[in-house]
Amino acid sequence: MSTQQDIPVDTSADTPVDTPVDTSTITISAKEFKQQKQAPESQLRVIDVRTHAEVNSESLADCAHFPLQDLNSAAVKAYLEQQGHDSSQPVYLLCASGQRAARAAEQLQTDLGNQLVIIEGGMNALKGLGIDIAKGSGNIISLERQVRIAAGSLVVLGVMLGFTVNPGFYGLSAFVGAGLVFAGVTDSCGMGMVLARMPWNN
Repeated sequence: MSTQQDIPVDTSADTPVDTPVDTSTITISAKEFKQQKQAPESQLRVIDVRTHAEVNSESLADCAHFPLQDLNSAAVKAYLEQQGHDSSQPVYLLCASGQRAARAAEQLQTDLGNQLVIIEGGMNALKGLGIDIAKGSGNIISLERQVRIAAGSLVVLGVMLGFTVNPGFYGLSAFVGAGLVFAGVTDSCGMGMVLARMPWNN
């Protein structure tokens, strides 16, 4: 008398496999971004991390504004969820030159479940490509230029005071120089963050 044995059935092919979400950070050129934005049915999610004053002066259409100095991962995440943004789709980060976008990516990459895309060259590069930029009523210069102006002015001031008043003022120039070296090594700028909070940038 024979007995029928149960034959195991492989159901792995019927089991849905979750596709890993890409949460890396990449950099694309302004030209690549322009091509993607101008593609048919393009719905890129762009976050502008410049100051309020910079955005009021000129802006790219359909961007969300989250200034770097006040950047909060929870707020960005809540915004993306409110907009119904798919976690499989990247989030683009924009600033004036690309440096602040890179720092924003460092802050967001561990908390957001999206790939982050830094637009190399930022608004400056996009304007050079002739992409449509909305002009506002403001006339503020970019934060990067403000940093260079402030640093240069402090160096000159330190030299002048050191020569005419007291040699101890040369230390001011040395301090600013050391700060610029630190900013270059760490890719962070304390002066920029201070200037971003000034009344004319808000």
